[in-house]
Amino acid sequence: MEQRLQKIKLLILDVDGVMTDGRIIFDSNGVESKFFNVKDGHGIKMLQRCGIEVAIISGRESQVVTNRAAELAIRIVYQKSLDKLTPFERILAETGLAEEETAFIGDDLIDIPVLKRVGFAAAPADADAEVLPFVHYVAARSGGWGAVREVCDMIIKAQGKWEELTQRYF
Repeated sequence: MEQRLQKIKLLILDVDGVMTDGRIIFDSNGVESKFFNVKDGHGIKMLQRCGIEVAIISGRESQVVTNRAAELAIRIVYQKSLDKLTPFERILAETGLAEEETAFIGDDLIDIPVLKRVGFAAAPADADAEVLPFVHYVAARSGGWGAVREVCDMIIKAQGKWEELTQRYF
């Protein structure tokens, strides 16, 4: 697993069930809300500081996701992607990265085609059971509750960048 993590140059994230706990909330005016974990966001920012890019591929389209991606400076965002392989292949073409240089965190059946192709595939603790045979790692934490941070920290540590990155906090 460590050898796989050492090659990662891009982390791709699903949103609902990975960056969030999977709940979609609509108020009486039809305004959508999602809950994001600030620790996941900090993990993404630390990963970016290490030179590792982050992308989003989501099956749904939401202004909330657009806003969160902008806040985290995630520039590669594909929404309303029911076929996640198509944007995955576009990302590879645009970045020039090889499959083994990419990681993906997914939690449901729609994510399996990409999970099968990346160099490192992960799922939150509460991912659909059908996904688990296709991942290299199942996080101890659930989607929206730190699973993204857990994987970000693993990548940073496997690449030997943890000490330098975190010394400013100590």
